[in-house]
Amino acid sequence: MNGHADSLSFDIVARIAELAPALRSAERKVAALILDDLTGASRASIGALAEKADVSVATVTRFAKAVGCEDVRELKLRLAQAAAVGQRFFEREQDAVADSLAARIFEDVQTTLAQNQGALRAAPVADAADALAEVSMIYVFGMGGGSTALADEMRFRLVRLGRPVASYQDGLLQRMVASTLSKENVVIALSVTGQTPEIVENCRLAKEYGARVIALTAPASPLGAIADWLIPIIAIETDFIYKPSSSRYAMMMALDLLVTELAVKQADRSRELLRRMKHALDAHRGGGERQPLRD
Repeated sequence: MNGHADSLSFDIVARIAELAPALRSAERKVAALILDDLTGASRASIGALAEKADVSVATVTRFAKAVGCEDVRELKLRLAQAAAVGQRFFEREQDAVADSLAARIFEDVQTTLAQNQGALRAAPVADAADALAEVSMIYVFGMGGGSTALADEMRFRLVRLGRPVASYQDGLLQRMVASTLSKENVVIALSVTGQTPEIVENCRLAKEYGARVIALTAPASPLGAIADWLIPIIAIETDFIYKPSSSRYAMMMALDLLVTELAVKQADRSRELLRRMKHALDAHRGGGERQPLRD
């Protein structure tokens, strides 16, 4: 794929996330380095990139061409543009600044969602939803601050669609569960970094016993490498350390996309289950027609 054959404005971040799983292992190291620090990668020399990724200079050059750039110079230019997308896209004026915490957080969330949208378009969401519709039991693994909470969120959402599901956040419990699985099961693994040893090891164990893995995680990560279906999460953090990570919103968007795909695939069943739920909730709490169905 040649960068000049495409639109000059193609999304380099989404393209790297999309292509990373199919790249050679050395090139995936470059992808992981870039996705972890867009700004730093855009400013580093080719030698510095190679050293930080622990690969050769030739590997960095091959990587640039693999993601559609003519050379490393073009790659760095596109990375610099991607790193600045939040500021260029959301500020109304050239000298506009975020004058409140609300504005700053909003901008970070919007930037994160925009960076992840393109990658999710190319993700195997439909195939992953097919697997969720067919298996006898679904297990959701998550660890850490965001993934722990969202593992339960995934469980809550799948229950509403009539799917048998359990969520586990303790590493030892995950390992115990993984050892009991079979080809009739799917594990949904949530990890922004894809580096957490327990999650990676437990998913690998589940696969040894025949289970398949849907991973919502970083594309160039150990967890992403073993997933049967990779739903990419691109975490781009800022230097503002006082707020929670905006990568949670990227994970939630991917989660919503996967569950909604499943709901649409089994539309008749979903409609009836959601009708029953609305009836049960309204009978209990009262309220209007447009009250939230899922609270």
